[in-house]
Amino acid sequence: MDLKTFQDIVYKEEKAKRFFLRQRWQARRKTCPHCEHVRVLRIRRQRLRCARCRYEFGDFTGTYLALLRIEFREWLWLLKLFELEVSARKAARQLGLSYPTVLKGFQVIRQALAAQDRDFPLLRGEVEADEAYFGGRRKGKRGRGAAGKVPVFGILERAGQVRVEVVPNVKAETLLTLAVKKVRRGSMVYTDRYQSYDSLMFCGFRHLQVDHSQRFASGKVFINGLEGFWSYAKERLIKFHGVSKEKFPFYLKEMEFRYNHRKENNLLVILAEYLTQPVAKLL
Repeated sequence: MDLKTFQDIVYKEEKAKRFFLRQRWQARRKTCPHCEHVRVLRIRRQRLRCARCRYEFGDFTGTYLALLRIEFREWLWLLKLFELEVSARKAARQLGLSYPTVLKGFQVIRQALAAQDRDFPLLRGEVEADEAYFGGRRKGKRGRGAAGKVPVFGILERAGQVRVEVVPNVKAETLLTLAVKKVRRGSMVYTDRYQSYDSLMFCGFRHLQVDHSQRFASGKVFINGLEGFWSYAKERLIKFHGVSKEKFPFYLKEMEFRYNHRKENNLLVILAEYLTQPVAKLL
């Protein structure tokens, strides 16, 4: 969204609300958030009623927008500053909102991003797989086996998107289960020589490995694309000066989203659409 369009929408509260209403209903049918019935009647300007269970609700009932009670104009500004990677503390000063309010708003956005994970299509073609470690203290052992670090498994489709997931461990069973869920069978998977990847060929994938003790690439056999994402994510996570283990998966999904949309200029519209969707139950 260009700056002139944004200024026009954010100028008045009614325009800001209409913008979110378009994202809420333009591509989906009105359904009851209580029983999911499709016959819904508008009984007043801002209220709807289910024809089956008689439940009354608003246009944004049960959505991420409803998790934080601020004006629609303020939501738009939060989305814009989030898009620009402005810190919560600076955003609070610029918007005249309290720091806890902005911090909660940014966390709601990250929750909405994490909920989209289930809608991604399977990765296919040439795919890179690797694991990385985030957090922990700098001193001591690095990489596999480092104390206090969070293991993350990543899969990148060459010339496509990246998918990342916090994992409890990097055992073969854990990594192969995620690979089966996220990659189309028959795809070519490139990895390093970590033993957890040895069974990929028995899961329906073609598999080639690069030995990093000798070289970082051998023709088309490399995982440089995914290693580039690890650098991209870690560089941006540094500015948060530490993230709790409980919230880290949401920050990781933010990095995934930014990387996958790094060449687009309509992030605000995409984020607004996510915020107007019903709140999902994340495991």
